[in-house]
Amino acid sequence: MPGRFLSLAEVQEMLSISATQAYSLVRTGELPAIQVGPKKVWRVEAAQLEEYIERQYARTRERIASGEM
Repeated sequence: MPGRFLSLAEVQEMLSISATQAYSLVRTGELPAIQVGPKKVWRVEAAQLEEYIERQYARTRERIASGEM
């Protein structure tokens, strides 16, 4: 059973983006995340990642519909 939370490394791998890009998504709040433990490591809830992906699909559809590429 997959875990509820993902590390930034897992997010990075799933989205095929760099570590810097994953961290930027979290720091800007575009991808909601929490910090846990004494080392305050970032964790992204799997459901939040899925919602982020759906938002990106919607934004892409809007850009295509408006003729913007």
